[in-house]
Amino acid sequence: MKSVPRISALSLTASRHTISTRAGHSIFCRYYAVQAPGAPTLEIFNKHAKYLQKERAASNAEASRRVDYLRDEVATRLCERLLFINRSLPHVLDLGANACHISRILTLSNLDPDPSLPPAPPLCNRIEKLTAADASPTMLYRDASLPYNNDLNIHREVLNDPEHLPWEPNTFDAVLSSLSLHWINDLPSVLAQVESILKPDGPFLAAMLGGDSLYELRTSLQLAEMERRGGVSPRVSPLADVRDVGGLLQRARFKLLTVDVDDIIVDYPDSFALMTDLQAMGESNAVLGREPGPIPRDVLLAAEPIYRELHGNEDGTLPATFRLIYMIGWKEGPGQKGPLERGSGQTNMKDILEGNDKK
Repeated sequence: MKSVPRISALSLTASRHTISTRAGHSIFCRYYAVQAPGAPTLEIFNKHAKYLQKERAASNAEASRRVDYLRDEVATRLCERLLFINRSLPHVLDLGANACHISRILTLSNLDPDPSLPPAPPLCNRIEKLTAADASPTMLYRDASLPYNNDLNIHREVLNDPEHLPWEPNTFDAVLSSLSLHWINDLPSVLAQVESILKPDGPFLAAMLGGDSLYELRTSLQLAEMERRGGVSPRVSPLADVRDVGGLLQRARFKLLTVDVDDIIVDYPDSFALMTDLQAMGESNAVLGREPGPIPRDVLLAAEPIYRELHGNEDGTLPATFRLIYMIGWKEGPGQKGPLERGSGQTNMKDILEGNDKK
């Protein structure tokens, strides 16, 4: 029987704090506070291959739901950021909805429990209609029969091309996106389109994989392939860096930007379990220049002991790091508050840092 992955992470601060998820996982958190829109000059990902991967993954609904732990956790953390936006949002877009994880999380009560306060109502009470859009119809409609669909007015829409958004400008009060943007070839163009379809003063909240995600698997496969075949082919997809995301949002004309990084480390019994789960998620490699066919067996067998030697835990499990880049940007609108002018502050930061501020 396959072991259930355990999610964990390290903390940047001196103290470590544990969060228990509804799925029963124990999580430690670590926080870190181009071209013009149009056809991309360089295509990195094969969109048709990604479409087929997601269709195959969602065709086995039971196996697909068993690996929802990552998407559900990221969707929960993204929706928690929506708690700080105290307004009604009549029409919301979930871009790259996968199996509508955001929609389900929005129907949960008391999303961020506070023992000192009464239970909070679900966020879906603020939303009149949610449009969930994805290029994979099987993935999009996988959970259309589950009970949470009765608690929120969900309209599912299949995208012909996830990089060309079909909606008119000023359509949505908010746009959300969770774990889909890392498969976009022309990210500057898509962000510009998102800014266009938002209504003035509307928020865009997104989470995408980036940076050094799955660096343990990447390095192990590269070393194994060098040993067995004398060369390296791309086995893990390239990802955007957090330092670039703020610039891309600015270029798309978003205001009041917030970008932060959250590492989730999932412990697996072995590297084969990790790769099996990635395949069941529809998150297998889709780089255009990848070698066709599965990874050779001799490379897989060589990568397992390398993974254990370089990155293995004391309990025998293997960690896999998923680095999540969260971003919030606002479309410019009338009466929108902006940052104060440079030099207008009345408090000396040096006094605060040295503990000399007096009240």
